[in-house]
Amino acid sequence: MTQASSTPATERPRAVEEPDLIRLSLPEGTMNWHFPFFLVATVTLPSVCSQFNPLSLEELGSDTGIQVFNQIVKSRPHDNIVISPHGIASVLGMLQLGADGRTKKQLTTVMRYGVNGVGKVLKKINKAIVSKKNKDIVTVANAVFVKNGFKMEVPFVTRNKDVFQCEVRNANFEDPASACDSINVWVRNETRGMIDNLLSPDLLDGVLTRLVLVNAVYFKGLWKSRFQPENTKKRTFVPADGKSYQVPMLAQLSVFRCGSTSTPSDLWYNFIELPYHGESISMLIALPTESSTPLSAIIPHISTKTIDSWMSTMVPKRVQVILPKFTAVAQTDLKEPLKVLGITDMFDPSKANFAKITRSENLHVSHILQKAKIEVSEDGTKASAATTAILIARSSPPWFIVDRPFLFFIRHNPTGAVLFMGQINKP
Repeated sequence: MTQASSTPATERPRAVEEPDLIRLSLPEGTMNWHFPFFLVATVTLPSVCSQFNPLSLEELGSDTGIQVFNQIVKSRPHDNIVISPHGIASVLGMLQLGADGRTKKQLTTVMRYGVNGVGKVLKKINKAIVSKKNKDIVTVANAVFVKNGFKMEVPFVTRNKDVFQCEVRNANFEDPASACDSINVWVRNETRGMIDNLLSPDLLDGVLTRLVLVNAVYFKGLWKSRFQPENTKKRTFVPADGKSYQVPMLAQLSVFRCGSTSTPSDLWYNFIELPYHGESISMLIALPTESSTPLSAIIPHISTKTIDSWMSTMVPKRVQVILPKFTAVAQTDLKEPLKVLGITDMFDPSKANFAKITRSENLHVSHILQKAKIEVSEDGTKASAATTAILIARSSPPWFIVDRPFLFFIRHNPTGAVLFMGQINKP
Protein backbone atom coordinates (compact mmCIF):
# COMPACT_ATOMS: atom_id res chain seq x y z
CA MET A 1 0.00 0.00 0.00
CA THR A 2 1.60 3.27 -1.00
CA GLN A 3 1.27 5.97 1.58
CA ALA A 4 2.90 9.22 2.43
CA SER A 5 5.15 9.34 5.44
CA SER A 6 3.25 10.63 8.39
CA THR A 7 3.76 12.61 11.51
CA PRO A 8 3.31 10.29 14.49
CA ALA A 9 -0.01 10.97 16.12
CA THR A 10 -0.34 11.01 19.83
CA GLU A 11 -4.00 11.71 20.36
CA ARG A 12 -6.84 9.49 19.34
CA PRO A 13 -9.84 9.65 17.15
CA ARG A 14 -12.93 7.96 18.33
CA ALA A 15 -15.90 6.17 17.06
CA VAL A 16 -18.33 4.13 18.95
CA GLU A 17 -20.90 1.66 17.99
CA GLU A 18 -23.38 0.76 20.60
CA PRO A 19 -25.30 -2.42 21.00
CA ASP A 20 -27.69 -4.60 19.36
CA LEU A 21 -30.42 -5.76 21.61
CA ILE A 22 -32.52 -8.77 21.09
CA ARG A 23 -35.15 -9.67 23.58
CA LEU A 24 -37.55 -12.58 23.70
CA SER A 25 -41.11 -12.32 25.06
CA LEU A 26 -44.13 -14.15 26.43
CA PRO A 27 -47.69 -13.98 25.09
CA GLU A 28 -50.11 -13.25 27.94
CA GLY A 29 -52.70 -15.73 29.04
CA THR A 30 -51.35 -18.73 27.15
CA MET A 31 -49.56 -21.86 28.23
CA ASN A 32 -47.30 -21.61 25.19
CA TRP A 33 -44.57 -19.71 27.01
CA HIS A 34 -42.31 -17.58 24.84
CA PHE A 35 -39.61 -15.82 26.72
CA PRO A 36 -37.79 -12.65 25.89
CA PHE A 37 -34.34 -12.85 24.57
CA PHE A 38 -32.43 -9.69 24.26
CA LEU A 39 -29.56 -9.06 21.94
CA VAL A 40 -27.24 -6.17 22.34
CA ALA A 41 -24.43 -5.48 19.94
CA THR A 42 -22.15 -2.65 20.81
CA VAL A 43 -19.46 -1.33 18.62
CA THR A 44 -17.14 1.44 19.53
CA LEU A 45 -14.61 3.16 17.46
CA PRO A 46 -12.55 5.89 18.95
CA SER A 47 -11.77 8.06 16.32
CA VAL A 48 -9.50 7.65 14.45
CA CYS A 49 -6.82 -8.51 0.47
CA SER A 50 -8.46 -11.23 1.78
CA GLN A 51 -6.14 -14.03 2.85
CA PHE A 52 -9.26 -16.20 3.17
CA ASN A 53 -11.37 -17.54 0.30
CA PRO A 54 -13.16 -15.19 -2.05
CA LEU A 55 -15.99 -14.28 -1.05
CA SER A 56 -14.73 -15.08 2.40
CA LEU A 57 -17.07 -15.94 5.24
CA GLU A 58 -16.45 -12.64 6.88
CA GLU A 59 -17.35 -10.86 3.67
CA LEU A 60 -20.59 -12.86 3.51
CA GLY A 61 -21.31 -11.77 7.09
CA SER A 62 -20.49 -8.15 6.29
CA ASP A 63 -22.68 -8.40 3.18
CA THR A 64 -25.66 -9.19 5.41
CA GLY A 65 -24.87 -6.03 7.39
CA ILE A 66 -24.65 -4.01 4.16
CA GLN A 67 -28.08 -5.36 3.10
CA VAL A 68 -29.48 -4.31 6.49
CA PHE A 69 -27.92 -0.86 5.94
CA ASN A 70 -29.64 -0.62 2.51
CA GLN A 71 -33.02 -1.25 4.16
CA ILE A 72 -32.39 1.34 6.90
CA VAL A 73 -31.32 3.98 4.36
CA LYS A 74 -34.56 3.51 2.39
CA SER A 75 -36.59 4.56 5.42
CA ARG A 76 -34.17 7.29 6.59
CA PRO A 77 -32.53 8.64 3.39
CA HIS A 78 -31.45 11.98 4.88
CA ASP A 79 -30.22 10.83 8.30
CA ASN A 80 -26.70 10.14 9.48
CA ILE A 81 -26.61 6.34 9.85
CA VAL A 82 -23.83 4.27 11.42
CA ILE A 83 -23.90 0.49 11.87
CA SER A 84 -21.47 -2.36 12.44
CA PRO A 85 -21.92 -5.09 9.78
CA HIS A 86 -19.45 -7.29 11.69
CA GLY A 87 -21.48 -6.78 14.89
CA ILE A 88 -24.70 -7.75 13.11
CA ALA A 89 -23.06 -10.88 11.63
CA SER A 90 -21.73 -11.88 15.08
CA VAL A 91 -25.11 -11.48 16.73
CA LEU A 92 -26.92 -13.40 13.98
CA GLY A 93 -24.21 -16.09 14.13
CA MET A 94 -24.69 -16.54 17.87
CA LEU A 95 -28.47 -16.74 17.37
CA GLN A 96 -28.03 -19.24 14.55
CA LEU A 97 -26.25 -21.62 16.93
CA GLY A 98 -29.36 -21.62 19.14
CA ALA A 99 -31.96 -21.82 16.36
CA ASP A 100 -33.61 -24.88 14.84
CA GLY A 101 -36.12 -25.68 12.11
CA ARG A 102 -37.42 -22.83 9.95
CA THR A 103 -35.95 -20.18 12.24
CA LYS A 104 -32.48 -21.59 11.59
CA LYS A 105 -33.16 -21.99 7.87
CA GLN A 106 -34.10 -18.31 7.53
CA LEU A 107 -30.92 -17.25 9.31
CA THR A 108 -28.67 -19.50 7.21
CA THR A 109 -30.41 -18.48 3.96
CA VAL A 110 -29.91 -14.74 4.56
CA MET A 111 -26.37 -15.16 5.96
CA ARG A 112 -25.48 -17.69 3.20
CA TYR A 113 -23.55 -19.95 5.60
CA GLY A 114 -24.24 -22.29 8.48
CA VAL A 115 -22.10 -21.43 11.52
CA ASN A 116 -21.76 -25.10 12.53
CA GLY A 117 -20.20 -26.06 9.21
CA VAL A 118 -17.64 -23.25 9.20
CA GLY A 119 -16.90 -22.79 12.88
CA LYS A 120 -13.14 -23.30 12.53
CA VAL A 121 -12.80 -20.69 9.78
CA LEU A 122 -15.03 -18.20 11.63
CA LYS A 123 -12.93 -18.67 14.75
CA LYS A 124 -9.77 -17.96 12.71
CA ILE A 125 -11.34 -14.82 11.22
CA ASN A 126 -12.47 -13.57 14.63
CA LYS A 127 -8.93 -14.07 15.97
CA ALA A 128 -7.40 -12.22 12.98
CA ILE A 129 -9.67 -9.21 13.54
CA VAL A 130 -8.48 -8.73 17.12
CA SER A 131 -4.84 -9.72 16.45
CA LYS A 132 -2.07 -7.50 17.86
CA LYS A 133 -0.59 -7.55 14.33
CA ASN A 134 -3.21 -4.90 13.46
CA LYS A 135 -1.36 -2.34 15.64
CA ASP A 136 -4.63 -0.38 15.81
CA ILE A 137 -6.74 -1.68 18.68
CA VAL A 138 -9.75 -3.83 17.84
CA THR A 139 -11.66 -5.52 20.64
CA VAL A 140 -14.62 -7.79 20.01
CA ALA A 141 -16.43 -9.07 23.09
CA ASN A 142 -19.46 -11.35 23.18
CA ALA A 143 -21.51 -12.40 26.19
CA VAL A 144 -24.77 -14.11 27.03
CA PHE A 145 -26.40 -12.87 30.23
CA VAL A 146 -28.74 -15.54 31.54
CA LYS A 147 -31.47 -15.43 34.15
CA ASN A 148 -30.27 -16.98 37.41
CA GLY A 149 -31.20 -20.67 37.37
CA PHE A 150 -32.07 -20.75 33.63
CA LYS A 151 -30.80 -23.95 32.03
CA MET A 152 -29.21 -23.73 28.59
CA GLU A 153 -28.23 -26.58 26.28
CA VAL A 154 -24.53 -27.41 26.71
CA PRO A 155 -23.67 -27.47 22.94
CA PHE A 156 -25.07 -23.91 22.54
CA VAL A 157 -22.82 -22.64 25.34
CA THR A 158 -19.69 -24.53 24.22
CA ARG A 159 -20.03 -23.67 20.50
CA ASN A 160 -20.57 -19.98 21.22
CA LYS A 161 -17.55 -20.00 23.48
CA ASP A 162 -15.42 -21.74 20.88
CA VAL A 163 -16.46 -19.80 17.75
CA PHE A 164 -17.33 -16.37 19.16
CA GLN A 165 -15.31 -16.43 22.41
CA CYS A 166 -18.66 -15.77 24.05
CA GLU A 167 -18.80 -15.85 27.84
CA VAL A 168 -21.89 -16.79 29.84
CA ARG A 169 -22.83 -14.72 32.88
CA ASN A 170 -25.75 -14.81 35.29
CA ALA A 171 -28.05 -11.83 35.75
CA ASN A 172 -30.94 -11.17 38.10
CA PHE A 173 -33.62 -10.16 35.57
CA GLU A 174 -36.27 -10.19 38.30
CA ASP A 175 -34.62 -6.92 39.33
CA PRO A 176 -34.34 -5.19 35.91
CA ALA A 177 -32.40 -2.20 37.28
CA SER A 178 -29.72 -4.43 38.82
CA ALA A 179 -29.48 -6.68 35.72
CA CYS A 180 -29.29 -3.60 33.53
CA ASP A 181 -26.45 -2.19 35.67
CA SER A 182 -24.41 -5.39 35.49
CA ILE A 183 -24.76 -5.57 31.69
CA ASN A 184 -23.93 -1.87 31.28
CA VAL A 185 -20.82 -2.21 33.47
CA TRP A 186 -19.62 -5.16 31.36
CA VAL A 187 -20.19 -3.21 28.14
CA ARG A 188 -18.50 -0.09 29.53
CA ASN A 189 -15.45 -2.12 30.53
CA GLU A 190 -15.24 -4.00 27.23
CA THR A 191 -15.52 -0.79 25.20
CA ARG A 192 -12.99 1.15 27.31
CA GLY A 193 -15.73 3.45 28.55
CA MET A 194 -16.84 4.48 25.07
CA ILE A 195 -20.32 2.98 25.45
CA ASP A 196 -22.12 3.89 28.58
CA ASN A 197 -25.69 3.06 29.58
CA LEU A 198 -26.32 0.74 26.72
CA LEU A 199 -29.45 -0.77 28.19
CA SER A 200 -32.25 0.89 30.09
CA PRO A 201 -34.24 -1.13 32.65
CA ASP A 202 -37.49 -0.69 30.68
CA LEU A 203 -36.07 -2.92 27.92
CA LEU A 204 -35.93 -5.82 30.36
CA ASP A 205 -39.00 -7.62 31.63
CA GLY A 206 -38.63 -8.91 35.21
CA VAL A 207 -40.99 -11.81 34.50
CA LEU A 208 -40.25 -12.68 30.89
CA THR A 209 -36.62 -11.89 30.05
CA ARG A 210 -34.48 -15.03 30.01
CA LEU A 211 -31.32 -13.97 28.21
CA VAL A 212 -29.58 -10.97 26.77
CA LEU A 213 -26.95 -11.42 24.08
CA VAL A 214 -24.29 -8.73 23.90
CA ASN A 215 -21.75 -8.11 21.15
CA ALA A 216 -19.33 -5.24 21.65
CA VAL A 217 -16.84 -4.02 19.06
CA TYR A 218 -14.28 -1.40 19.97
CA PHE A 219 -11.82 0.20 17.58
CA LYS A 220 -9.16 2.80 18.14
CA GLY A 221 -7.07 3.89 15.20
CA LEU A 222 -4.69 6.68 14.28
CA TRP A 223 -4.31 7.83 10.68
CA LYS A 224 -1.19 6.61 8.94
CA SER A 225 -0.93 10.10 7.45
CA ARG A 226 -2.20 12.55 10.03
CA PHE A 227 -4.15 15.73 9.30
CA GLN A 228 -2.43 18.82 10.73
CA PRO A 229 -4.79 20.84 12.99
CA GLU A 230 -3.56 24.13 11.49
CA ASN A 231 -4.98 23.03 8.11
CA THR A 232 -8.49 22.54 9.49
CA LYS A 233 -10.74 25.35 8.25
CA LYS A 234 -14.46 25.99 7.91
CA ARG A 235 -15.75 25.20 4.43
CA THR A 236 -19.13 24.77 2.79
CA PHE A 237 -20.93 21.42 3.04
CA VAL A 238 -24.18 20.83 1.10
CA PRO A 239 -26.45 18.16 2.66
CA ALA A 240 -29.18 16.32 0.76
CA ASP A 241 -31.72 19.09 1.42
CA GLY A 242 -29.51 21.57 -0.47
CA LYS A 243 -29.21 24.04 2.43
CA SER A 244 -25.47 24.63 2.59
CA TYR A 245 -23.67 25.41 5.84
CA GLN A 246 -20.13 25.81 7.17
CA VAL A 247 -18.34 22.90 8.84
CA PRO A 248 -14.72 22.40 9.98
CA MET A 249 -12.92 20.47 7.24
CA LEU A 250 -9.68 18.50 7.59
CA ALA A 251 -7.13 18.94 4.80
CA GLN A 252 -3.85 17.38 3.69
CA LEU A 253 -1.81 16.94 0.52
CA SER A 254 -0.43 13.40 0.49
CA VAL A 255 -0.34 10.12 -1.44
CA PHE A 256 -3.55 8.09 -1.14
CA ARG A 257 -4.98 5.18 -3.11
CA CYS A 258 -8.10 6.27 -4.94
CA GLY A 259 -10.24 5.50 -7.95
CA SER A 260 -13.63 5.86 -9.60
CA THR A 261 -16.20 3.51 -11.08
CA SER A 262 -19.82 3.49 -12.16
CA THR A 263 -23.01 1.72 -11.15
CA PRO A 264 -24.75 -0.56 -13.69
CA SER A 265 -26.94 2.44 -14.58
CA ASP A 266 -23.81 4.45 -15.44
CA LEU A 267 -23.71 6.77 -12.41
CA TRP A 268 -20.08 7.54 -11.59
CA TYR A 269 -18.67 7.78 -8.09
CA ASN A 270 -15.23 8.18 -6.54
CA PHE A 271 -13.59 6.39 -3.64
CA ILE A 272 -10.45 6.83 -1.57
CA GLU A 273 -8.62 4.76 1.05
CA LEU A 274 -7.36 6.37 4.25
CA PRO A 275 -5.24 3.77 6.04
CA TYR A 276 -4.79 3.68 9.80
CA HIS A 277 -1.22 3.51 11.02
CA GLY A 278 -1.17 -0.28 11.46
CA GLU A 279 -2.19 -0.69 7.80
CA SER A 280 -4.48 -3.67 8.53
CA ILE A 281 -7.48 -1.36 8.83
CA SER A 282 -8.57 1.39 6.46
CA MET A 283 -11.36 3.87 6.13
CA LEU A 284 -12.85 3.92 2.64
CA ILE A 285 -14.95 6.85 1.52
CA ALA A 286 -17.24 6.92 -1.49
CA LEU A 287 -19.35 9.70 -2.98
CA PRO A 288 -20.97 10.45 -6.34
CA THR A 289 -18.76 12.17 -8.92
CA GLU A 290 -21.50 14.62 -9.91
CA SER A 291 -23.09 16.76 -7.21
CA SER A 292 -26.43 16.21 -8.98
CA THR A 293 -26.29 12.43 -8.27
CA PRO A 294 -27.91 11.64 -4.90
CA LEU A 295 -25.99 9.33 -2.56
CA SER A 296 -29.04 7.03 -2.47
CA ALA A 297 -28.49 6.27 -6.18
CA ILE A 298 -25.16 4.50 -5.58
CA ILE A 299 -25.89 2.73 -2.26
CA PRO A 300 -27.83 -0.29 -3.64
CA HIS A 301 -24.88 -1.06 -5.94
CA ILE A 302 -22.38 -1.52 -3.09
CA SER A 303 -21.53 -4.92 -1.58
CA THR A 304 -18.35 -6.54 -0.23
CA LYS A 305 -17.67 -7.67 -3.79
CA THR A 306 -17.81 -4.02 -4.95
CA ILE A 307 -15.46 -3.01 -2.14
CA ASP A 308 -13.05 -5.81 -3.16
CA SER A 309 -13.04 -4.38 -6.68
CA TRP A 310 -12.21 -0.91 -5.30
CA MET A 311 -9.29 -2.40 -3.38
CA SER A 312 -7.88 -4.04 -6.51
CA THR A 313 -8.35 -1.07 -8.88
CA MET A 314 -7.30 1.89 -6.70
CA VAL A 315 -4.01 3.54 -7.62
CA PRO A 316 -1.77 5.72 -5.46
CA LYS A 317 -1.99 9.42 -6.30
CA ARG A 318 -0.78 12.60 -4.72
CA VAL A 319 -4.06 14.27 -3.83
CA GLN A 320 -5.36 17.13 -1.76
CA VAL A 321 -7.96 15.56 0.53
CA ILE A 322 -10.57 17.73 2.19
CA LEU A 323 -13.18 16.11 4.41
CA PRO A 324 -15.44 17.10 7.27
CA LYS A 325 -14.50 16.69 10.88
CA PHE A 326 -17.63 15.03 12.23
CA THR A 327 -19.43 13.12 14.91
CA ALA A 328 -22.47 10.99 14.14
CA VAL A 329 -24.66 9.01 16.49
CA ALA A 330 -27.40 6.71 15.26
CA GLN A 331 -29.68 4.25 17.00
CA THR A 332 -31.35 1.65 14.84
CA ASP A 333 -33.92 -1.04 15.43
CA LEU A 334 -32.79 -3.91 13.20
CA LYS A 335 -36.00 -5.93 13.53
CA GLU A 336 -37.83 -4.52 10.47
CA PRO A 337 -34.79 -4.53 8.11
CA LEU A 338 -34.08 -8.18 9.05
CA LYS A 339 -37.73 -9.10 8.47
CA VAL A 340 -37.62 -7.54 4.99
CA LEU A 341 -34.53 -9.68 4.24
CA GLY A 342 -36.47 -12.82 5.22
CA ILE A 343 -35.56 -13.34 8.89
CA THR A 344 -39.10 -13.28 10.31
CA ASP A 345 -39.85 -16.36 12.41
CA MET A 346 -37.44 -15.58 15.24
CA PHE A 347 -39.48 -12.45 16.11
CA ASP A 348 -42.82 -14.31 16.14
CA PRO A 349 -43.80 -15.91 19.49
CA SER A 350 -45.82 -18.61 17.74
CA LYS A 351 -43.09 -19.52 15.19
CA ALA A 352 -39.69 -18.88 16.78
CA ASN A 353 -37.66 -22.04 17.36
CA PHE A 354 -34.67 -21.70 19.68
CA ALA A 355 -34.74 -25.32 20.85
CA LYS A 356 -30.93 -25.46 20.75
CA ILE A 357 -30.71 -22.80 23.47
CA THR A 358 -33.20 -24.49 25.77
CA ARG A 359 -35.86 -27.16 25.56
CA SER A 360 -37.64 -26.07 28.73
CA GLU A 361 -39.21 -22.87 27.35
CA ASN A 362 -40.10 -21.29 24.01
CA LEU A 363 -37.93 -18.28 23.28
CA HIS A 364 -38.38 -15.57 20.68
CA VAL A 365 -36.53 -12.36 19.91
CA SER A 366 -38.31 -9.18 20.96
CA HIS A 367 -35.70 -6.56 20.02
CA ILE A 368 -32.49 -6.17 18.09
CA LEU A 369 -31.15 -2.68 18.61
CA GLN A 370 -27.86 -1.24 17.49
CA LYS A 371 -26.47 2.09 18.53
CA ALA A 372 -23.40 3.48 16.87
CA LYS A 373 -21.25 6.52 17.26
CA ILE A 374 -18.31 7.70 15.24
CA GLU A 375 -16.04 10.71 15.57
CA VAL A 376 -13.61 11.85 12.92
CA SER A 377 -10.74 14.16 13.74
CA GLU A 378 -7.25 15.17 12.67
CA ASP A 379 -5.69 12.21 14.46
CA GLY A 380 -7.93 9.60 13.14
CA THR A 381 -11.22 8.87 11.44
CA LYS A 382 -12.70 9.95 8.13
CA ALA A 383 -12.28 10.87 4.46
CA SER A 384 -13.84 11.11 1.03
CA ALA A 385 -13.63 11.59 -2.71
CA ALA A 386 -14.19 14.12 -5.54
CA THR A 387 -14.74 14.55 -9.23
CA THR A 388 -13.23 12.57 -12.07
CA ALA A 389 -12.70 15.69 -14.15
CA ILE A 390 -10.30 16.95 -11.51
CA LEU A 391 -8.77 13.51 -10.99
CA ILE A 392 -7.38 13.41 -14.50
CA ALA A 393 -5.81 16.88 -14.32
CA ARG A 394 -2.04 16.44 -14.69
CA SER A 395 -0.62 19.83 -13.86
CA SER A 396 -1.60 20.19 -10.22
CA PRO A 397 -2.52 17.57 -7.62
CA PRO A 398 -6.15 16.45 -7.93
CA TRP A 399 -8.52 17.38 -5.13
CA PHE A 400 -10.77 15.00 -3.22
CA ILE A 401 -13.32 17.31 -1.68
CA VAL A 402 -15.98 15.76 0.51
CA ASP A 403 -18.44 18.62 0.63
CA ARG A 404 -21.71 16.68 0.24
CA PRO A 405 -23.27 13.44 1.59
CA PHE A 406 -20.89 10.45 1.51
CA LEU A 407 -20.48 6.82 2.57
CA PHE A 408 -17.71 5.49 4.78
CA PHE A 409 -16.52 1.96 5.56
CA ILE A 410 -14.00 0.86 8.18
CA ARG A 411 -12.55 -2.38 6.85
CA HIS A 412 -10.22 -5.01 8.28
CA ASN A 413 -8.27 -5.65 5.08
CA PRO A 414 -6.75 -9.10 5.79
CA THR A 415 -10.25 -10.64 6.20
CA GLY A 416 -12.46 -8.18 4.31
CA ALA A 417 -14.59 -7.66 7.47
CA VAL A 418 -16.47 -4.36 7.49
CA LEU A 419 -16.29 -3.28 11.13
CA PHE A 420 -18.35 -0.11 10.59
CA MET A 421 -20.15 1.63 7.78
CA GLY A 422 -22.44 4.59 7.45
CA GLN A 423 -23.79 7.50 5.49
CA ILE A 424 -23.09 11.06 6.57
CA ASN A 425 -25.63 13.56 5.32
CA LYS A 426 -24.88 16.28 7.83
CA PRO A 427 -21.52 16.25 9.63
